[in-house]
Amino acid sequence: MKRKLYFGILLVCLLSFLGRAQAFEVDGIYYAISSSADRTVKVVKPESPATYEGNIVIPDSVPYDGETYRVTSIGGSAFSRCSSLTAIDLPEGLTSIEDHAFYNCEGLTEIALPAGLTNIGEDAFNGCTGLTEIALPAGLTSIGGYAFLGCTGLTEIAFPESLTSIGSYAFSGCSSLTEIAFPESLTSIGSYAFSGCSSLTEIALPAGLESIGWGAFY
Repeated sequence: MKRKLYFGILLVCLLSFLGRAQAFEVDGIYYAISSSADRTVKVVKPESPATYEGNIVIPDSVPYDGETYRVTSIGGSAFSRCSSLTAIDLPEGLTSIEDHAFYNCEGLTEIALPAGLTNIGEDAFNGCTGLTEIALPAGLTSIGGYAFLGCTGLTEIAFPESLTSIGSYAFSGCSSLTEIAFPESLTSIGSYAFSGCSSLTEIALPAGLESIGWGAFY
């Protein structure tokens, strides 16, 4: 029994070491390898107490170990609770923003989402109260649950024609949101997706919409 326990602890430590070995820093930004074969990386959160602040520019690619890697994702919780982050420039090759990526970045006032972005994860911009507007790119297909929950500064948002689903609580509590335009491609709106959006006065639902979750506009 002790031998099995020792082996388990050793395995966990080894996996942890390998994960750290693949993480690296370039110009103050931390990355982890997503795919060695495809030469892709994602931005990750630095080890405490380091943090991101001010205006950040994420490059299209970064060098590592004699190779060039493309930046294709903002990793889970990468900028979470970075309250002093004010603006970020994302690379054109970015395809996904993972869960909690910008969670509670209250100081974030400006972000431009690149054309190649297809997915915004759960809680991605939850609590980003400083955001007043955001342009969603043409290729975006899904917005995860709680993605923009509590973004009280947002006043309007236009959804791209590629969008098919809006997750539960995605825009809940966006009390300043006065205008939304749904695309014809939209098929589902999750539960409580727009609950608490008290400034909305008018919406037009697309003909192809198949489901509206419980309390979607509560």
